[in-house]
Formats: sequence, structure tokens, C-alpha cells
Amino acid sequence: MELFRRILEIDSTSGSERAMGEWLAANMSAPSVETMEVGDGTLNVFLKWGTPRVVFCSHMDTVPPYIPPTFLPDRVLGRGSCDAKGQFYAMYKACRRLADAGRTGFGLLILSGEETGSWGAKAFSRLTQDSRHSRPDRESPGTPLLVIGEPTDNKMVSASKGTKSFGLTFKGVPFHSGYPQFGRSAVDLFLEFMDDLRAAGFPEDPILGPTTWNVGELQSPNPQNILSPELSCRIYFRTTFETDAAVVDWMRSKASGTLAITERGGDAPARYFTLPGFPSAPVSFGSDAPHLTGFEHKIICGPGTVAVAHRDDEHIMLKDLQIAEDIYIKIFEEVWSPSGAMVSPFSEGRDLWMG
Repeated sequence: MELFRRILEIDSTSGSERAMGEWLAANMSAPSVETMEVGDGTLNVFLKWGTPRVVFCSHMDTVPPYIPPTFLPDRVLGRGSCDAKGQFYAMYKACRRLADAGRTGFGLLILSGEETGSWGAKAFSRLTQDSRHSRPDRESPGTPLLVIGEPTDNKMVSASKGTKSFGLTFKGVPFHSGYPQFGRSAVDLFLEFMDDLRAAGFPEDPILGPTTWNVGELQSPNPQNILSPELSCRIYFRTTFETDAAVVDWMRSKASGTLAITERGGDAPARYFTLPGFPSAPVSFGSDAPHLTGFEHKIICGPGTVAVAHRDDEHIMLKDLQIAEDIYIKIFEEVWSPSGAMVSPFSEGRDLWMG
């Protein structure tokens, strides 16, 4: 637990993870420890035990504000305890146990920037793509399995929602606020847009449920005696298999002389691999998974519950950390035989499915 305490004591709020990455590289033990520049001043850290055929992966950055850890008999509180320092701590413990048992062929990838755009994941994928292109005779088609740690109640994710982000700028007609009939407030335009969005009637997905959205970065700095000439904001959708394309089409249809829309990108909803005998469920949150290329199969699974992630009372139960550690070892053992050859969960005839 002392290692976990130190990890939680280091503030690694998104954008300031470098100190965390440097500390992990210096204090986590593996036959090979690599640091990789992301390009924004932060680092990724990659620990390897042999040539990885299974890569465990999670992220070191956290949402603000930083909250120092508190250790209780049954749980640990503090920023990152649940999302996602608890995940890579459990993964590291599993890797050490595998190494102590004489196993090899796995790695632990700890990424920066997941919470703000998966910048570490994108940088890692660019690096590995460049490596494969420069050495095609030495590179395999891809690492067989990626296991991503997120707070999933130790269930394997069968499917996750997509994301779509847009920047909106509403253009009003400023006028003296005592005579609103002669102008047009950008705030009113925004409110009308939100009414239209709530009435849009996006269908509910049988797997992922309803499409949801969140508004942020909202600004309209007009004086109190002048109708708002402009309002800008960001809207961030959680899309489903039923609505991923429909949301983009609907947003494009709303562009007009009074509303400029900038598409900021996002991810498509996705299905993920689950293994027989492990509980699974769909989730509504995103992860680094869509941005990590070069892997044949991806599993998302980890301790903690998203119900407390990003909250002031964020915490993780100690028993869930131990369960996760055991699960990660079971995943490795399920996929690889004692001789080091891949066994059949990813081959014809075994009941491995996409949820």
C-alpha cells in the first residue's frame, strides 16, 4: 500500500503529469522501463517483461481538483484512487506476481492525457505505427491483446458509447436591454437551440440506452444593459450505435446565419471483447481504447465504480483492488499457455465474443 499512497500523493492533474511519469519510471521495477514523450510536456511510461503479447494499460492523469489520499481500513479516498491510479496499481501488482511466477510476455503501459483527449494514447499509436512502417520485416501484425483499466466494477465492458464534440457560436443582435423587441439576445438563441435538442427524439439504443449530452465552456460576457451579441459553448454528446451518425447530421442541420458550428471530432461507439466466465456490461464513458492501434483484441476491465469517479468523494475499495489484481492474472492465464503459446480464446471454436 505504500506504493499506492505515494502514487496518490503526486498531483497528476491533466497537463501536469510529467512529474508522475518520471516518478513511476524511477520507482516501478521491470526488466525494461521506457519513457515516451507525448509532445505536450507529459510522458507515457511502458514497463515490459519480455516481448509483450498482453499489454495492460491505464492512465495517470486525473480530473481537477487534486484531492490528497486518505487511507481507511476498507477503502482509499482521493483523486485518482478510482480513476485511474487504482487501475494501474492493481495491474502493476498483477505483473509483479506473474513475473515472480516465472511468466513473461506482458507489459504495463501508463498513459498521460486520457481525460482531455487521449493525447498519450494517440502519441503511443503514432510511435508504434512509425516503428512498424520502418521495420516491416521485424514487426508482427499487432500485439494480440490490450487490457485497459477503467472503473467498471471489475466487469468486462461489452460495449461503450461514442463521443461527438461541437463548438457552438450564437450570433445575436445587441440592443439596449430595456428595449429587447429591437434586438435579439444570443442567450435566447441558445435556449431555443437547447429546447430543440431536447425535442429531437433520438432513438434509445437497445444496448447502450439513451443519447446524452453535456454543455460546457459557456460564455456570454455582455453587460447587463445590452442584449447578448454572442454566446459560445461546447456541447459533448455520448452517442450510441443508433445515433452516432444521426447526431452529426442533426447538428449540421442546425447551422445557420445565427449559429456557427465547429465539429471537434470524437469516437464511434464500439463493442469490446469479453471472455467466458467473466461478468460483462455496457458503459457510457469513453476511454483510450479507440485511440490505441496495433492491438488485435481489446478488453476493458477494472476496479472501482464510475459512480464515484470525478467526484469529491472519489474512492476505491481495497477488496476491489485485490479482485482486479486476480482478474488481470486470470486474463493472462486464460490467453497464454504455460509454454508461452497462445491458447484458443481468440481462435475458432472458443466462445470469445463481442458483447
